[in-house]
Amino acid sequence: MQGPSGHSTKVSREAAWGGASPQAPVAEKKARLTTPEHTEFQTYELIVPESCAGLRLDQALARLLPDFSRTRLKDWIDAGQVLVDRRPLKPRDVLVGGERIVLQARVPQDETVAAQDLALDIVHEDEALIVINKPPGLVVHPGAGNRDRTLQNALLHHDPELAGVPRAGIVHRLDKDTSGLLVVARTLVAHTALVRQLQEREIGRQYTAICVGVMTAGGTVDRPIGRHRTDRVRMAVREDGREAVTHYRVVERFRSHSHVRVTLETGRTHQIRVHLAHLRHAIVGDTTYGGRLLPPRGATQELNDALRAFPRQALHAERLQLEHPASGETLAWEAPMPADMTQLLVILRRDATLAKSGRSGRRT
Repeated sequence: MQGPSGHSTKVSREAAWGGASPQAPVAEKKARLTTPEHTEFQTYELIVPESCAGLRLDQALARLLPDFSRTRLKDWIDAGQVLVDRRPLKPRDVLVGGERIVLQARVPQDETVAAQDLALDIVHEDEALIVINKPPGLVVHPGAGNRDRTLQNALLHHDPELAGVPRAGIVHRLDKDTSGLLVVARTLVAHTALVRQLQEREIGRQYTAICVGVMTAGGTVDRPIGRHRTDRVRMAVREDGREAVTHYRVVERFRSHSHVRVTLETGRTHQIRVHLAHLRHAIVGDTTYGGRLLPPRGATQELNDALRAFPRQALHAERLQLEHPASGETLAWEAPMPADMTQLLVILRRDATLAKSGRSGRRT
């Protein structure tokens, strides 16, 4: 694995599957992996230390196996995948210490999503995670109207073991017509760790966008987002919605457009698109939230044609930063702006230059 400094860090599948937390007391490092690597489940054996005496089973497991979420541990207990001295117990049953716990960590495989041989632009890959540069037009996972040929289908072909991780390891998503970086977890432990980082706002996500209108300065939009009251396909700023915070800064201004960089604190559906539209600076090409094209007065024919023909929202996830779930190293990746957005910026600059020279409106 290559970090941003170029130094190599080894990450074993065993480490990625969740060795005990280095912060845990020595007496609690009793979990050991007993099944081969390439199986559909992993077995952990633990001896309950004295420090866990008096705790409920779910509390003790959360302390002994911090790499798994409490919800997932409770699901395994309820499913009978946790045996205490060879007997299934309930989450609230109290331990006395010294018991032998056997956990079979298994996630039901979704057999409704087929593996398909589709091209993937893999930016980084190791035993714990994969970072993908998603092209515009690719749906992340199957849904209504997109039953196959999605990123999830492609991932299952690339690594069949991802069938044992929720949603084939997809931790967060990008809209179909948004390009750029997203991370995929290859193990249950990595999935839990990355989801936790997302929830705690520790994953850095930076986007670049081309917007309608000239922004005077950067700023922050701190407005809640919820489902639109009448159009259930759309999201909207709503006082009863969920917290949503978006930071933006201006990179370049044109006659009637702006190139901006955006960072997210939260990850609500369509968050950047909704917040920028709320500022009356909708993203170019966004047919859901964008409204009119609004070319500048006397725009070149080249710019008019480019705006009308732009095939998607001009939004790209250009930078991703996170803590590696196995090594703990902070890693970051960048993906260059795709050709369609790069070309649109060239045309916007050319229009601005021609306007300054007094030749705007001529066919180029």
